[in-house]
Amino acid sequence: MAENKESRNRQIPIVCPGHSRPLAGVEYSPVTPDGVFLISACHDKEPMLRNGETGDWIGTFKGHKGAVWSAKLNKDATFALTGSGDFSARVWDAITGAELEHFPHKHIVRTVEFAPDSRRFVSGGNEGKLRVYDLMEPSAPPMTMDLPKSGTTFSKAVWDQSDPQRVLTGSSDGKVRAWDLRARMETQVAEVQGNVMDLELSPNVGDILTVCAGDKVTFLDTATLLPIKSFPMPMHFREEGGASLHPDRQLFIAGGSDLWVRVFDYNTGAELECHKGHHGPVRCLRYAPEGGSYATGSEDGTVRIWATQVDT
Repeated sequence: MAENKESRNRQIPIVCPGHSRPLAGVEYSPVTPDGVFLISACHDKEPMLRNGETGDWIGTFKGHKGAVWSAKLNKDATFALTGSGDFSARVWDAITGAELEHFPHKHIVRTVEFAPDSRRFVSGGNEGKLRVYDLMEPSAPPMTMDLPKSGTTFSKAVWDQSDPQRVLTGSSDGKVRAWDLRARMETQVAEVQGNVMDLELSPNVGDILTVCAGDKVTFLDTATLLPIKSFPMPMHFREEGGASLHPDRQLFIAGGSDLWVRVFDYNTGAELECHKGHHGPVRCLRYAPEGGSYATGSEDGTVRIWATQVDT
């Protein structure tokens, strides 16, 4: 049965070469007047910008001295933001590729995210300290907030789209936290069990938080951090990989160390498709903003773009 399903849904993705080390992140821009763009973070130190539909290479951001763990675009894809193992976060001109700002840290930066208005950004990583920088005053000291337990690290951070003073984070202690930037403190905590490998806010509204942790993909209500539903993943998924929710909220994708990209039914958790093509563990996945395709990044050094085949 599995073989028939795989054969029926088999497709040849767009292969985007260029990286030479494992991928750490892929992220789409929203739809802009110039189209949709895709940025990739990679351990080869050189994040890349591509056309989000065709996968065509646009440019490479050169300057980091260590693995790039996180790369994001602002809403109109005019600026890029990266976090690296060289103990820095950097802001780039996404049109010219020029480095605009360099923000030193005291340890590996694993996650960065622009505020909705692109005037601030948040960073976190192995230091266990959340930093918020004001890009209008780049030389000013950042706002900082610490994880309660020493040795715990931040793995992911996203900015609440409905509240510019609220940031959501995932960490190595298996917890998702909400931080109030006005009070400069943690205000809500959800236990998800297992290192949080991925966080994603649902497209457009942002009211569902997709959490990839341990051996499960869990969906939380963004406002309350209460669970909506949770599904166990295949055995090779544990502590590795990522997940992404389709904009229509009928599908989600997930990947892990077994090299396969899987498509699931959001309502039941049933596996609908299983795609083979990568030659290394799948570390990161994201749906395009309109949901017609999705990108995956692997330890094989490639980004692949797949067509959404199941009717939603």
